[in-house]
Amino acid sequence: MRKTVVFVAAAVIGATALAAPATAQQTSGSPAPSAPAGRVQLNVNTAYNTTLVDKYVRDAPNVALAKCAEDKGTFASPVLSFANYVSGPFMGTDANISADVELKPGTAAGTYPLTVTCGANTYRTQFSVPAPQVSKVPSGAAKAGDGSMAG
Repeated sequence: MRKTVVFVAAAVIGATALAAPATAQQTSGSPAPSAPAGRVQLNVNTAYNTTLVDKYVRDAPNVALAKCAEDKGTFASPVLSFANYVSGPFMGTDANISADVELKPGTAAGTYPLTVTCGANTYRTQFSVPAPQVSKVPSGAAKAGDGSMAG
C-alpha cells in the first residue's frame, strides 16, 4: 500500500510538471515589448553622479551616445560640435556609437536638440546647458582676512 501511495504521488507531480510548461505557453498574452530600435543621449550616468544624462557638463568631457541598427550614425545639434566617432558596445549604456562633444562658443544656458541619423531613421532628444559658473572673483568684491588676527 505504501508503494502505491508513493507511486501515485510521483505520477501526480510528474504530470503537473509536464502540464505546467504547456499551460504557460498557452496562456502567454502579448509578446514582451521590444526595445526601441534606436536612441540618442548626451552623457551617461555614473555610480558617483546619477544626473548626467542629457545634461552638458561645463569644464568636463562630454559624449554623445546612440543606439543604431547599423554601427554608424551621424550626430547633429545647433550648439554642439562632434569629433572622434567610435563604434561600441559601451559599458554603462545601451549604445553602439559615440562621439566627443564640444559646446560651441557663445552658447547660452537653455535646452537644445540632439539628433542622430542612422540610415533612414532619425532619433531625437533634448539636453540642457547650465549657466556658466563665475571663474574669477568680481572686482570690488569684499575680501575676507586669512584668520591670523582672530583672537
